[in-house]
Amino acid sequence: FCRVDPYGFERPEDFDYASYEAFFSRYLVVLTRRAIKWSKLLKGKNSIQKSLKVKRYIRKGIPNEHRALVWMVVSGAQTNMEQNPGYYHRLLEGEKNAKLLEAIKTDMNRTFPDNVKFRKTADPCLQHALYNVLVAYGHHNKAVGYCQGMNFIAGYLILITKNEEESFWLLDALIGRILPDYYSPAMLGLKTDQEVLGELVKMKVPAVGELMERHGVMWTLVVSRWFICLFIDILPVETVLRIWDCLFYEGSKIIFRVALTLIKQNQAFILEATNFPDICDKFKQITKGTFVTECHSFMQKIFTDPGSLSMATINKLRETCREKLLSQG
Repeated sequence: FCRVDPYGFERPEDFDYASYEAFFSRYLVVLTRRAIKWSKLLKGKNSIQKSLKVKRYIRKGIPNEHRALVWMVVSGAQTNMEQNPGYYHRLLEGEKNAKLLEAIKTDMNRTFPDNVKFRKTADPCLQHALYNVLVAYGHHNKAVGYCQGMNFIAGYLILITKNEEESFWLLDALIGRILPDYYSPAMLGLKTDQEVLGELVKMKVPAVGELMERHGVMWTLVVSRWFICLFIDILPVETVLRIWDCLFYEGSKIIFRVALTLIKQNQAFILEATNFPDICDKFKQITKGTFVTECHSFMQKIFTDPGSLSMATINKLRETCREKLLSQG
């Protein structure tokens, strides 16, 4: 058995190789079929137009060899990169903010200690690329600078694109456009979206919403890492990448779909909780096991289980939740 997965992550001691092998042999068939379809769609070109067909293809998963390209194109990162040639390198050559560099350096060794590609001994060691991307981003977006969580996201982008400049522009797409205000110092967008999830749970899984209220558990305690790390280190790598495929194309509502699916699927299990620590523990457990490992069926579920979820609904809830938070502030 391979102790290290294809992305460089060491598998935990209690990793269930048998059920993973069973899943992966089935998934490989799907991947092969998707790869053929994608090759036909792309025909060796570096561009795709957004369409219902492309959206459908993306929901069914982007083969790894095309993933970086598709993310770049559908997120708008490609266009931005082409319109700003040399910008990334100029950021790295320019004046630096010492405090920012210090904050980033501190987090270097904390980023994926379980990934062999980020170790000092690795060749190439991805820490250098990660450091550059974060330094460039901090100087590009001074309002955000650097904030914990960004290191994990940038790290994943580097693993997939194997390219610093592309990772920089994808990070910009996520933080600047796709995720509303998650990483600003006040993290208002993040706090808002956690409250929005709470409201959606009340609507779609009322028994769980009631349980949370009864025990006074704030949503931020159980889901903040889901939002900040976009499910990195929460769900299995393949599943996270499939979620990101959709996130780059369809935007932040995908995060709500995933969160609602996890909660709805495990409703009976969560409702067994009888106290505060118990609830927190249940939320840790629902992100493990075969349901989340089987990324293909999991992704089908996120588009059916939560029912309809329009951007209009989310934006309306965001407005009311944001106002509530500001009035408490």
